Amino acid sequence: MFECGGCGRPGSVAGVKLVVQVKLLPTPVQAAALEATLRACNEAATWASRVAFEKDVKRNFALREHTYDETKARWGLGAQAAQHVIKKTCDAYATLKANLKAGNLGKPGSKRYRKATEKPVVFRPEGAQPYDDRMLSWQIPERRVSLWTVAGRVKDVAFTASPEQLATLALYRKGESDLVCRDGMWFLLATCEVPEAPLNADPSDFLGIDLGIVNIATTSDGEIMAGREINRVRVRERGLRRKLQQKNTPSATRRLKKRRRKEARRAKDINHKIAKHVVAEAERTGRGIALEELTGIRERVRLAKPQRATHSSWSFAQLGSFIAYKACRAGVPVVYVDPAYTSRTCGECGHIDRANRVSQAWFACRNCGLVDHADRNSSRNIRARAWELWRRGAESTAPAPPRKPGSGAGRKRSVTASDARCASPAPLAPGS
Repeated sequence: MFECGGCGRPGSVAGVKLVVQVKLLPTPVQAAALEATLRACNEAATWASRVAFEKDVKRNFALREHTYDETKARWGLGAQAAQHVIKKTCDAYATLKANLKAGNLGKPGSKRYRKATEKPVVFRPEGAQPYDDRMLSWQIPERRVSLWTVAGRVKDVAFTASPEQLATLALYRKGESDLVCRDGMWFLLATCEVPEAPLNADPSDFLGIDLGIVNIATTSDGEIMAGREINRVRVRERGLRRKLQQKNTPSATRRLKKRRRKEARRAKDINHKIAKHVVAEAERTGRGIALEELTGIRERVRLAKPQRATHSSWSFAQLGSFIAYKACRAGVPVVYVDPAYTSRTCGECGHIDRANRVSQAWFACRNCGLVDHADRNSSRNIRARAWELWRRGAESTAPAPPRKPGSGAGRKRSVTASDARCASPAPLAPGS
């Protein structure tokens, strides 16, 4: 299993960071040692978090002075494990600070904001634990690993992986790996840095991608990846969860626990397949990829109560990130554009009118009479905006973080060569 960890563009030669997940196959004795290790490390992290909160010391080296010795002595951790526990604690507070600053936990003074800031961070007993090369060694040809535990070094722990994963681990593994326990199964998440393909600096055109709920993705070529199947599954799973929660019996609870990640896994698999297909098509035709900048859309859109569950389960950010990192690996440029009015603008004459969108599925221009599928028309507008930006010198880039509240009003902003993700080119004159 592969996951994206980031892309080095623009101007980076570091490569694409991927996370390769391999499943461990420990014996009962080895599994008991791994479980004891996770519990000890997370108990130590929770204690270190309480010290950091009480003393207001949340930087790595400063917190070590208060917690390092006791962490080693009290929980029997090695030097490297103790340092990773302390760093994990500091990283948790750094993440909390970033979420508070971005407004992801509500406004200052709100109940959710106060709940997050008025008590220390707590780590789950089975939370992931980082391992570096001093604590973990790989024997990739033999499919074995050796790990440090509180019970000593555990050797010859078997793991399973596909041939592609083994090749990636052997060639590109770099940095830490995380030990994870999920539903009684053990995994190692290894960071790999895969070289990027040379960027196509002279694309022949752009492939516009309109992301949606009814249709997951629609390309400017007219290809529609319908979301009916996944939406039907989501509705069925939601109804089943509701029934099991109402029963509230031990067997119902077991079934809920067993099925809790099934929908997410299915959606992730579909997103991977769509992203792979889109990038392959753009690479084959020598084009770049144009995406909408949808950061913060859930906060901007107000919905009726029946629509909220469907909208919240829309994994557009995951699909967008999959397309971006796969494009980065293939050397395909990606440009982000402002999605404002793409659904109301005619892709032929540029006329903007709310009445142009006659239904969810169809677009009919009041000016030139063009009739087209609504999502295909939107993807044509996305393609045109990206092409205009590329001609002006915009770089292949990832979307910028959301702006702070109050830092500016409105969604329209001036277009510059480096501001690809917020571009909103003026509509074309009729007949152009």
